Amino acid sequence: MDLFLCIPLGDDSQRESSPFINSDNDREPYYEGKNMALFEEEMDSNPMVSSLLNKLANYTNLTQGVREHEEAENEEGVRRVAVMVPQMGTFIGVYLPCMQNILGVILFLRLTWIVGTAGILGSFAIVSMCCICTLLTAISMSAIATNGVVPAGGSYYMISRSLGPEFGGAVGLCFYLGTTFAGSMYILGTIEILLTYIVPTATVFKGTDDEARLNNMRVYGTCCLVLMALVVFVGVKYVNKLALVFLACVILSIMATYAGVIKTMIEPPEFNVCLLGNRSLSNEKFETCAKTQIVKNQTVTTELWSIFCNSKYPNATCDEYFTLNNLTEIQAIPGLLSGVIKENLWGDYSPAGMYIENKDQPSVQLLDTPIDTDKPYVFNDITTYFTLLVGIYFPSVTGIMAGSNRSGDLRDAQRSIPIGTIMAILTTSFIYISCVVLFGACIEGVVLRDKFGYSVKKNPVIGILAWPSPWVIVIGSFFSCCGAGLQSLTGAPRLLQAIARDGIIPFLQVFGHGKANGEPTWALLLTVGICEIGILIASLDAVAPILSMFFLMCYLFVNLACAVQTLLCTPNWRPRFKFYHWTLSFLGMSLCLSLMFISSWYYALVAMVIAGCIYKYIEYKGAVKEWGDGIRGLSLNAARYALIRLEEAPLHTKNWRPQLLVLCKLDSDLSVKHPRLLSFSTQLKAGKGLTIVCSVLEGTYMTRGNEAKTGEQNLKAAMASERMKGFSHVVVSSNLRDGFSLLIQSAGLGGMKHNAVLMAWPTGWTQARDSSARRNFIETVRETTAAQQALLVAKNIDHFPSNQERLKEGTIDVWWIVHDGGLLMLLPFLLNQHKVWRKCKMRIFTVAQMDDNSIQMKKDLQMFLYHLRLDAEVEVVEMHDSDISAFTYEKTLVMEQRSQMLKQMQLSRNEREREVLKLTLHKKSLLLMTLDPLYTLNTASHSTMTDKAAGATPDRVHMTWTKEKLIHERNKHREGMGVKDMFNMKPEWENLNQSNVRRMHTAVKLNEVVVKKSQNSQLVLLNMPGPPKNKKGDENYMEFLEVLMDGLDRVVLVRGGGREVITIYS
Repeated sequence: MDLFLCIPLGDDSQRESSPFINSDNDREPYYEGKNMALFEEEMDSNPMVSSLLNKLANYTNLTQGVREHEEAENEEGVRRVAVMVPQMGTFIGVYLPCMQNILGVILFLRLTWIVGTAGILGSFAIVSMCCICTLLTAISMSAIATNGVVPAGGSYYMISRSLGPEFGGAVGLCFYLGTTFAGSMYILGTIEILLTYIVPTATVFKGTDDEARLNNMRVYGTCCLVLMALVVFVGVKYVNKLALVFLACVILSIMATYAGVIKTMIEPPEFNVCLLGNRSLSNEKFETCAKTQIVKNQTVTTELWSIFCNSKYPNATCDEYFTLNNLTEIQAIPGLLSGVIKENLWGDYSPAGMYIENKDQPSVQLLDTPIDTDKPYVFNDITTYFTLLVGIYFPSVTGIMAGSNRSGDLRDAQRSIPIGTIMAILTTSFIYISCVVLFGACIEGVVLRDKFGYSVKKNPVIGILAWPSPWVIVIGSFFSCCGAGLQSLTGAPRLLQAIARDGIIPFLQVFGHGKANGEPTWALLLTVGICEIGILIASLDAVAPILSMFFLMCYLFVNLACAVQTLLCTPNWRPRFKFYHWTLSFLGMSLCLSLMFISSWYYALVAMVIAGCIYKYIEYKGAVKEWGDGIRGLSLNAARYALIRLEEAPLHTKNWRPQLLVLCKLDSDLSVKHPRLLSFSTQLKAGKGLTIVCSVLEGTYMTRGNEAKTGEQNLKAAMASERMKGFSHVVVSSNLRDGFSLLIQSAGLGGMKHNAVLMAWPTGWTQARDSSARRNFIETVRETTAAQQALLVAKNIDHFPSNQERLKEGTIDVWWIVHDGGLLMLLPFLLNQHKVWRKCKMRIFTVAQMDDNSIQMKKDLQMFLYHLRLDAEVEVVEMHDSDISAFTYEKTLVMEQRSQMLKQMQLSRNEREREVLKLTLHKKSLLLMTLDPLYTLNTASHSTMTDKAAGATPDRVHMTWTKEKLIHERNKHREGMGVKDMFNMKPEWENLNQSNVRRMHTAVKLNEVVVKKSQNSQLVLLNMPGPPKNKKGDENYMEFLEVLMDGLDRVVLVRGGGREVITIYS
């Protein structure tokens, strides 16, 4: 296989099209020698392969992890970034970071409660759905991450370069918000552990109610957030140094949990739960689970008696439920072999404020008694249902992007990312599923449903299972949450900085700046502000579904990106990871979408609205980026499919819309000469058809190629200023006539070809010294007719309204003389759709001859317009036969005199050209004769042939040619030119061409009527008569049109394409 490598030059915006990242624009000359001299002129743009391979071998990239950027400036002021050579392998670089990000606060604080509430089977379903979702996403992510280098930005970079800046920006910001709210969740988890298990007395707001607890969370959470932000601001290297410590805490906590499970088989822990009837009691304020106890052979009441009765004496009045039910003490952790797994198979959902009860325990229930929150019962703090648990659990499986975010730190990223990420997901999935089963098999149901461990001396439920002590879990989970919070506060600002530096969202550009060493200071401040919102919510259970939405949306688009790229089969889609398929990506995408709505349908809608608003904002105001994304490829495929479908069947009249080819003229500066032509095109685009704006430059493409590109850019700029959607093209041709002909024949593609040509009236054709403008116009009319295309010719185009003007009143007058497809009827309707012409009324005039019934014609026309669903005033103008006026004869005479003069002037010009040609050939023959006398014979024969070819007179060219002879020959034919004969002609009307007289009569009479009726209208639409079939009458054709439009300001001549464009049928 032959391999051709090319390195395009350019600025940073072109960097991604290069085969390597670190392309230096200030390259040193590196070519010496003669071996490659054939290619030496192309070395600047196409370097030698050896140079390219050398750059690839020396490739380095900035670390995208959390290592600190240490930058220095050299004497020229150019930044030099000190980077380390990537050294990390799969285990250290991908596997462990993913494990650390996936395992966290939900495992230690909420998994036991989820198992107790949903049951083992329900929890297994939740964990399986979430883990399968992340596994499928990891497969898609691995395919994208191994399809080239993934620089800074991680998942944002992958999505934006695969789905385009609009999707990339929207999903990148959603991922940023998800990471930021994850920081809030980890900080809330840290404070919950601190205030519930470590120092429960260190509360600012005293009280046992939920409001005091939430306020304490807000105060301590804000302090913790500020402290973590300071650590990140001072330097993330401290976060790096603690990363292994945090990971070790997680691993030790999990090992302690498994060790505790094994120990329950030998000796269950000494933790008991006290039940009153079947209700679980919080045993924080009492030691003995009994109403009375014997002390020194005396029966005395316990602390529980004092709590439920009004005094400590046996004859006190007690709570009725306390009196009717017995106290029972059961083991909190019966052990793996106890058979408690059967009781925990099914879920137990209940509303907020309900008692946590053991359904198998006997109890005497009281009817119609309110819930007593003052007694030490254990209550549900929130209403529980399956979908809520899904939203709370899902954050525990996020963090799969940690490997791809560190791609620059890896020795072989394309090998390490798939293996490390998928292995980490499989490992954590095993841990979660095994924990679900083991928790349900070891722990009593009422204890599992006790979220904060009130019934077991306010210990974490997973802590009482762990061995050797609950403090292993408490300390381990505390540091784990601290580390995860620091990681979120470190990663989120860098993600926002990557988005801001891409420049796709203008208002975020300030967040692309940072400290001198590259730390994103402003982005960190915004992150802290958003994170504070999550902390003010103060509930881990309320924050978790929010970040679940944002992460699920990010994963959804990762799967979509992989599916799109796979289905498009683009040549650049060559992932090294081969174990992917578009069906897996589509399944993962569907699962992400389902989980979004399962978790919280209103949060899902809010997340989608946020992403949609960002998408539309980037589409409207964002920078234009070409990243070779899949959406653009999808558009190309869709366009190709649509074009092929359009070719399969002819277009129906109901689908007809004006597809305009706008023939635009450029001035000497290559700027648009008539910008109002583009405005008028925009106003006609209510039909939403195709628009191609074209122009022709005279010359050759080799000499004027750059001018053609400049002209095309100027056309695009003019179209953008008019907010005109369409295409622009400038061609270079040897003459304008051929260029226009080429455009009329070949512009467009397949079914998206133009069906109408719009051009400006050649105003200066009467003053032009040559007839090229006239000939070009007439030939364009003929070619559009031959191609069955409509033609619109706008006179006084510079007087037409711009797109910013609003015509307050007036009429659009249609003069319907002949029917050539109905385009005349359709144009005013299309113009009325635009805000410029919206207040103008439509009037239709038609002409009745002597034999026509004008009253019936008006009724028929009104009925026809009614069926066409067009609102217009109708007027029938009667034009009776009349004698041809003297004015008409005078007009015809002047026209024919002008035509004759133009012919004579053209003849004179041709004669002069032939004389110069003769003189040039004679000089060449004299020179050759002096060199070679044998050339004389050839000269004579050649002169004869040249004279015949040029149609010259048979006079021989004498060898004794003098200046006087030259002047005599030049003036010989001029003296008998015929100009004097033309001026001596008598204006005898009977000698005029009667066909021309009749045509002029029609033009004059029709013009009189049009001016009388429509002189004050905003726009006049007229049928355009076709040019004469005999080209000898071309000179007169332009005169007829001038007379027809005389005295009118804004006129559009309309010539139909020969097919119906409007129908009365639905």
